[in-house]
Amino acid sequence: MNPSEYIRSGCCYLGIEFGSTRIKAVLIGENAAPLSTGICDWSNQLENGIWTYSLEAVRHGLHSCFADLIFNVQTQYGVRLKTAAGIGISAMMHGYLAFDREDRLLVPFRTWRNSITGEAAERLTEAFRFNIPERWSIAHLYQAILNQEPHIGRIVFLTTLAGYVHWLLTGRKVLGIGDASGMFPIDPETGTYDAEMLLKFSALTEGTAFCASLPEILPQIIPVGEQAGSLTPDGALLLDPTGGFEPGVPFCPPEGDAQTGMTATNSILPKTGNVSAGTSIFAMTVLEHSLQAVHREIDIVTTPCGDPVAMVHCNNCSSDFDAWVGMLGGLLREAGAEMPKPQLYDLLYTLAAKGRPDCDGIVSYNYFAGEQITELPAGKPMLFRNPDSVFSICNLMRSLVYSCMATLKIGMDILTGQEQVKLEQIYAHGGLFKTPVASQPFLAAALGVDVTLMQSAGEGGAWGIALLAAFMGRRDRSLTLPQYLSQNVFAGMKGETVSPKQADIDGINAYMQAYRQGLSAERAAVLTS
Repeated sequence: MNPSEYIRSGCCYLGIEFGSTRIKAVLIGENAAPLSTGICDWSNQLENGIWTYSLEAVRHGLHSCFADLIFNVQTQYGVRLKTAAGIGISAMMHGYLAFDREDRLLVPFRTWRNSITGEAAERLTEAFRFNIPERWSIAHLYQAILNQEPHIGRIVFLTTLAGYVHWLLTGRKVLGIGDASGMFPIDPETGTYDAEMLLKFSALTEGTAFCASLPEILPQIIPVGEQAGSLTPDGALLLDPTGGFEPGVPFCPPEGDAQTGMTATNSILPKTGNVSAGTSIFAMTVLEHSLQAVHREIDIVTTPCGDPVAMVHCNNCSSDFDAWVGMLGGLLREAGAEMPKPQLYDLLYTLAAKGRPDCDGIVSYNYFAGEQITELPAGKPMLFRNPDSVFSICNLMRSLVYSCMATLKIGMDILTGQEQVKLEQIYAHGGLFKTPVASQPFLAAALGVDVTLMQSAGEGGAWGIALLAAFMGRRDRSLTLPQYLSQNVFAGMKGETVSPKQADIDGINAYMQAYRQGLSAERAAVLTS
């Protein structure tokens, strides 16, 4: 069938992902090829010291993104999108969405970006002997209990953003195993929440106002490839208030953006990994065996199939670079030489590639938010340089790009150094790699491994969750997800691979030495603000 017939017949699959700055829908057709997209920009707000999105913004962004998709499908193919073979929802992992018996949100949504659960994360890590990062849902819950917040005795459901949107559309309180693994540790043998750690949490909270059973308030885990509900009439109207989209479409389990990134880069087998870089940056490395020690810099989550993954997650990536681009763009406008933003980004990335490998002593700290890996409770972007540094635009831009991946390198050096985890290849995707001239070789040098950018890299996690929806609808039920992706999606797909160059490795190592030495000043600046 041609694309118009494919859409009209309802054979397409749809993925919707809530990123930190953009909600994106991708409609895929035969052979998982993207047919059309819909986009809605949004942003978090800092309210009373909490990074949050309102539930109204979630609903508005959902139907605005879907309306854009419907419009684009109609424009491109002359067809009104009325149904699909399957839908998947993905979103930023972790965070805290707590509801009462009347399905009312008890406190504003606390996103992954908040660094307010330090005490809880430390106590849980010690009790579980398993790293619990500050952004995990269980850390937010336990911190609320420690703070004796009034709402904790009324919690009957706790979920993530993907779980919440899926619930709105299907009425099902469920998650895929990957997103669930960012709420509470998973037992890889059973494919569900770790029973021993659940008992330890119950003991820790005994005698507090939190009286719920944790297993009962966490979302049910649905295995990858299984149906996790269908679009209700109310859900269909939420997607499309005009009533033109039909209910009844099956949904795959909702997943986190880390898992959809792994799917979109076909990096879900041991010794493979991917780096996703946008507002935040994180690396996912599929493990062959358990780590020898607990590292506060490394999370253990899972692939969509439930296999253990070492995750190095950094709250900060491109925000500071974006701010510099905005400032330089403003300078051009004042000079009467305005340049379109995409062209300006391309220019500045290209200039970064011309900078000295060590940035000639210019060191940038990109911290807009707190960062657990470098023990920062809050963020304050800073820039250092030696008096004799060549303060050129090329050296500055290279330093700003380095800063996007510097904290990631600190965590990955522990994984590949102390833990001797072997990497064969890293797949990169996200906004930082839209202009790969600079960032791809820099990442290769930072991690010491080949970095590949697939043709599909620009489609991102919305495409990844659409693939998981298509996997749910596979005809051959014996196919595993790795087999399905290799045979049906990535066979013959081209990619551009960059190997690390010694000059870049030496340069970024010199940069990191200065970066580590300056962290004490960054911490002092944050603590005295």
